[in-house]
Amino acid sequence: MRHTLTLLLPALLLSGCGSSDARKPDAGAPFTITEIARFNEPWAMAFLPDGRALISEKAGALVIWNGKAKTKTNVADIPGSAYGGQGGFGDVVLHPQFATNGMIYMSWIERDREGLGAVVGRAKLVENGGSAKIEGLSIVWRQAPKVSGRGHFGHRIAFGPDGMLYISSGERQKFDPAQDMSGNLGKVVRLKDDGSVPGDNPFYSKGGVTAQIWSLGHRNPLGLAFAPDGTLWDSEMGPAGGDELNLVKRAANYGYPKVSNGSHYDGRDIPDHSPADGFAAPKSWWNPSISPGSLMIYSGSMFPLWKGDAFIGALGGEALIRVDLNGENAAKADAWDMNMRVREVEQGPDGAIWLLEDGDDGRLLRLAAKG
Repeated sequence: MRHTLTLLLPALLLSGCGSSDARKPDAGAPFTITEIARFNEPWAMAFLPDGRALISEKAGALVIWNGKAKTKTNVADIPGSAYGGQGGFGDVVLHPQFATNGMIYMSWIERDREGLGAVVGRAKLVENGGSAKIEGLSIVWRQAPKVSGRGHFGHRIAFGPDGMLYISSGERQKFDPAQDMSGNLGKVVRLKDDGSVPGDNPFYSKGGVTAQIWSLGHRNPLGLAFAPDGTLWDSEMGPAGGDELNLVKRAANYGYPKVSNGSHYDGRDIPDHSPADGFAAPKSWWNPSISPGSLMIYSGSMFPLWKGDAFIGALGGEALIRVDLNGENAAKADAWDMNMRVREVEQGPDGAIWLLEDGDDGRLLRLAAKG
């Protein structure tokens, strides 16, 4: 079904999506915007305990960015990735005990004779003087099965308060795998930090890849984050409209491609979510699309009124979007025109909000409270 607009984005945002005009970011936003640095196709960002940051570049690089020294150090020995389309080097997160074990987790795309698929690996980050490398790389998860095509990998990573590793896995533009329990495409998976499967997973008794599955029926989940209250949320790109913010629950089925609040790109209808359809409906959704590329849930002190709220980086929408979270409920709040495709949104150590611009020469921006 086709729907009317459900979020009143700024008029400039709607008229200028995807353009290269001279629009300036939303002057009415309650933050200052400072350009800090630029990177080549940046994809993800994770702050180190000392305030420096790891920044991944899609074409195949991991960079340590030092804001105080204004230096960039390439991390050596990172795995090669199958670059192209939506694929390449992807997410980077720290192990919850990084301060003592030095472990980082990375995602990337690999190819074999069956096709392409996302991979998550872990390794120790080792620094020596002005150089850095990873050591002891091991694979902890693979998309299965591998398929053709270069879209809808997902491969965002988040550690939960339970110490478990959660990974979002797109349905690879193949539709039906999101409902197929024999594979992990179109799923959120839950693993121990070494990649083994926890015995309390909902489908553990089924064995194999099925045992990894935490939730199913996802399309292209490019955002995955835990709220301070321990709830897990994902933001995912819908078809033509129907972008979603979902509260991700154990064993829940989010319905794709059987139901969606959007339509297929070729115009074919998809039944809307309804109370009796047996699927978990999104807590918030957008039609027209905003193209959510990342998700952060704020826990800092710089913007105290936003603590616990979700922030979505919009690619096609060229916006930073705030959603007010209240327990298991979500209400759309703000949409600030950023005049750029927002690939990543992250919280800094001091509570500032950081954005990475998608594409070549992508900007790193710091958003700080006014006054």
